[in-house]
Amino acid sequence: MKSVILGIAMIGAFLVNQAQAADAKAAEALAQKSGCLACHSVEKKVLGPSYKEVAAKYKSDKGAEAKLVAKVKAGGSGVWGPVPMPPHPQVKDEDIKTIVQWVLSL
Repeated sequence: MKSVILGIAMIGAFLVNQAQAADAKAAEALAQKSGCLACHSVEKKVLGPSYKEVAAKYKSDKGAEAKLVAKVKAGGSGVWGPVPMPPHPQVKDEDIKTIVQWVLSL
């Protein structure tokens, strides 16, 4: 009985991991389509910080998602240096939220 429960739990974990990987790929594709990857990358600084740097900076900030959604929409400067991030009013709010959630999950 224990082995059956363990097997079911392992299958469940595998399916959750597969769903999360698919969601991450979809969010990354959305970031590409929205033009985010012209200035950012996951691993290294381009014009703006890497997404992993952003995730690390905001790791313990409970209000990070709302702050970053607003920053992407309105643009801003000074947090990561002198290069400003332009506003992105053409990107749908729900798409920005999806991208920000993905970035913070890295």
